[in-house]
Amino acid sequence: MENVAQENWKTLLSLFPPQWSERAVESGALERLRGFSSAEALLRTLLLHIASGFSLRETAVQAKLADLADVSDVALLKRLRNSEAWLRSLCVDLLRENGIALATHGGVKRLRIVDGTIVKEPGKTGSQWRILYSLQLPSLSCDFFEISGVTGKGTGESFRRVPIGAQELVLGDAGYWSIAGIEFVRSRKANVLVRVNPQAFVAYGPRGHRVRLLSRLHTIRQPGEMGEWAIVLRGEDASIEGRVCAIRKSEHAIQQAHRRLQRKASKKQINMGPNTLEYAKYVIVFTTLQAESVAQVLEFYRLRWQIELAFKRMKTLAQLGHLPKHDDRSARAWLYGKLLVALLTQKLIRVGRDISPWGYLLPSDQSLA
Repeated sequence: MENVAQENWKTLLSLFPPQWSERAVESGALERLRGFSSAEALLRTLLLHIASGFSLRETAVQAKLADLADVSDVALLKRLRNSEAWLRSLCVDLLRENGIALATHGGVKRLRIVDGTIVKEPGKTGSQWRILYSLQLPSLSCDFFEISGVTGKGTGESFRRVPIGAQELVLGDAGYWSIAGIEFVRSRKANVLVRVNPQAFVAYGPRGHRVRLLSRLHTIRQPGEMGEWAIVLRGEDASIEGRVCAIRKSEHAIQQAHRRLQRKASKKQINMGPNTLEYAKYVIVFTTLQAESVAQVLEFYRLRWQIELAFKRMKTLAQLGHLPKHDDRSARAWLYGKLLVALLTQKLIRVGRDISPWGYLLPSDQSLA
């Protein structure tokens, strides 16, 4: 059993960025490495806590039993805090491997992804917590992080909870489709790019007529064909001018989307609305950007979607685990660790088809040219 665990770790380690141990030194995570024999032992111990869902105290016990470390839960918490920059740099390296390193354009000062997830801690009486966070791109630095309960006023996901600066482009999924939230972003002299929720879409054309979204979408008939329409949203304090940009999915992507919707409806025993399957044929976004082309707007959202693939896995992984609530540093490090595990999972799936007969990747300097 021990040999199998060691082999599994070797396979996982082969998926890490080539400079992962150097990153530990550069970030200061290895400063005064007391209680750990190496950077590898520290990494394995941190992943015990982050990926396996153990509390800090349980992790310290498991690490000692596995001869990885001899530390207290308090010392482990300090190590987690000091590893924040290290874990973030590993995430950035893995994202670069996926081709995600987009520079800002034109008048956009900073790209910011706003997202959230709910964490349920283990046990029948485990607490639930909502994590709302903001990541800057392409650096992936977390510039806002808030933990709250899941009920009560002001605990939901909203742009209004995030400190937004001028000339930023704020990206959000359909859960952030809210006229009040979009109005808040514009009041901060920032732009927004958000996935449209067709069920809650209320907008008007430049002449004041109600926009019928589905009739506009039906003009896009071929896979990959794009369209845009100027619209006005009516906020509480002002009207918000912007554009709906849409692209028709490939037939394969449409079939996948329909199957997901049908499985969800069957599982929850609900009836889908008559137009749900029609809307699923398109990716529909709203933006207040004016100078960029439709293709550029969709490219911005594509970047968010690529990271969303990792986020989806991270959100699944976040359901189990003890979220460190002692301070923002430890909570951010935990978040980066969750994202790292999600990105490693994504990479494992990607290379799994081509993995070598002996079961793991060779270091690059041992591979044939």
